Amino acid sequence: MNHIPRLSEVLYVGLCHKIGTPTEVAIRRDVKDIYEMIEKTVTIHTGYVMIKSGSYREGFRLTTSDIDQMHWFCDYKLITDTAQSQLYNTSKNIFVLMEDSHTPPGFVRLRLLTHPRHEIAISSIVFCNDGTYMSSRLWREYYFQALHKKGINLEKLKIHGPCASSSSSGVIEFDDACCLASFTWPKLIRSWIERCQRHTWPSAFVLEKILKNECHCMPIGSKFESPYNDLEWRLSYSRAEEQLVCSMNHTQFLCYGILKIFLKEVINFRVEPLLCSYFMKTTMFWMIQLGHIKWFPDNLIDCFWKCFKYLIHCVYREDFPNFFIPQNNMFMNKIVDDARESLLQQLYQYYRIGVSCLLLSPTLKSILEPALSSPSLEISAAEGEIISIADSDICGMTEIFKSSFSSQYIWESYLYLKLINTLSRFLLTPYQLLTLQYCTAQSLVSLAFKMANSTSCYTHKNIYNLDTIICGILRMAARLGPVSVLLYLSLYYYRTGRFDKTLHTTYITKERLSKTFILYNENVDRQLYNEAVGNRSLSRRMKIAWVHHVLSFTNTPCIEELCLEQCVSQHDGVPFFSVSPFVIVEMLSVLSHYRLGNRSQCLQSLTDLQTLLIYDDGTYVPLQERDLSWQILGICQQVVGDLHGALQSYEESLKQEPFHRIKEATDFRIKCVKQQLQRNGQV
Repeated sequence: MNHIPRLSEVLYVGLCHKIGTPTEVAIRRDVKDIYEMIEKTVTIHTGYVMIKSGSYREGFRLTTSDIDQMHWFCDYKLITDTAQSQLYNTSKNIFVLMEDSHTPPGFVRLRLLTHPRHEIAISSIVFCNDGTYMSSRLWREYYFQALHKKGINLEKLKIHGPCASSSSSGVIEFDDACCLASFTWPKLIRSWIERCQRHTWPSAFVLEKILKNECHCMPIGSKFESPYNDLEWRLSYSRAEEQLVCSMNHTQFLCYGILKIFLKEVINFRVEPLLCSYFMKTTMFWMIQLGHIKWFPDNLIDCFWKCFKYLIHCVYREDFPNFFIPQNNMFMNKIVDDARESLLQQLYQYYRIGVSCLLLSPTLKSILEPALSSPSLEISAAEGEIISIADSDICGMTEIFKSSFSSQYIWESYLYLKLINTLSRFLLTPYQLLTLQYCTAQSLVSLAFKMANSTSCYTHKNIYNLDTIICGILRMAARLGPVSVLLYLSLYYYRTGRFDKTLHTTYITKERLSKTFILYNENVDRQLYNEAVGNRSLSRRMKIAWVHHVLSFTNTPCIEELCLEQCVSQHDGVPFFSVSPFVIVEMLSVLSHYRLGNRSQCLQSLTDLQTLLIYDDGTYVPLQERDLSWQILGICQQVVGDLHGALQSYEESLKQEPFHRIKEATDFRIKCVKQQLQRNGQV
């Protein structure tokens, strides 16, 4: 491929559309950062912290981007010297000594200095050389079985390194690891710090930020054959890696993306994978720190090629040094003998092709082919970074709406609100402030329904006062959140028998949802959106133009008609219902008109709901929500007396993707309808 600078810029622009522009990647990270600040602070009060990591957390949104989760107990304090125990409260914490004197580089043994409290640690105890240690294998196996006890189907899980991985058709959806965290970094890391300072990458600011974060001990031993493998725990620097990726410029980030795409679509295509994306990430770290590459958009292809040659060099030498601990050869006992020779031949084959090997990737080929077929085609790299208000809002909305809080208790909802209020005073980016605004609305909704479900023995006066508070909270949420938040007030009105008010708020919501600039599920005319609301503030745009699914946590009853489905879903491990607001609007209209005896309006709303489900192509009712949506139609038909229609709708629900796992509820309702038809002599 000639004219490499021109093709590099074409590839840069194409990857901005495929992977994300600098603005979009920044929005993704900003939103995830603020969510993590909230979640981590709240979960610390429960003694159990969970964070996201991996490529999804780094800002990638490729179809193969896995979602990694790590969680650990707060009261386990990992130390490198017994004197460090004086820094903590000895009565409340469990001290674990990290020993690395007789372990392979990058691995430690965890010696218990105090008695553990948690069952997973107690079940992992192994006595060795007059010491009490925790076995990584026993820890991992216990956690895997614990997931099964929580109702997670083991057939959908497999052990993937130190993690429990959920897979579908062979594609990993998420890796979940129960590990241990340490704010004390091992002594081996000192040489890495000195190397970073010598090469000035990462910057002093990023390095300081990294060292304030924790490192982790993952429950898996080394590849060395040793009778002590089960006692070894692998050191993980995923938090540091995340900071390093975020410190990359956009050319470096896209080059990392090319390596990931090339690995998935070319190197590992239809073969037993020997290399993983972690090797690509480590390659990027080494090449950036060595400083031999000019990281500019018009040099992107050359950047990839030099990284690719480094990868071949490592396979040839049978040595792939870990970025943090170079003494840890990550190829050791993994890529050896015949497997190594086969991989080396494969990589040499691509090397002989030259940079044209990029065309072996369908994704990269689709970007480069137009420029190759038209030599006169030139695209400035700056074009890839231009993004409209609609595009940035779609990115922001997608990220903000992807996360939600599941507070089990009222005090957790109060804690979320208190923390959000504190964070709002910090210096934050526009989309982080918007995230806090949305989180406030969601927390208020959660608090309101928690309060509604916590009533026991109240006087009429107390019930009236509580109802006034709940209505006030839901109105406040509606003033802060996107258009669809008003439906929570409608649901509460219906639940408490105020059907006229239900219809009033539902009508207002339906009118707002009918606007042509409404942004739902990324579906919107971008030009129309920019013209209609582009001059409004970001906060105002969310309140008048953004629409989200109506979420109902299965552990919090919403309305009586859906209690059966919520119970069944909760029992099957589904945390929440996700329903299109366009479905909820029609459902509440049908049920409220029926309760008020408005027969004609009831039947019209029922027809509207049925028409929506029959003719919608996923624009207004996402495919994964159609199982519950057809179920709702069936419930409405059953309530108004259309039993044959209800039966057909329930049967249609069974044909959909079982996203909400309500099959048991559907089967029960089908059985009831058939019995009712038999009693009526209509079968």
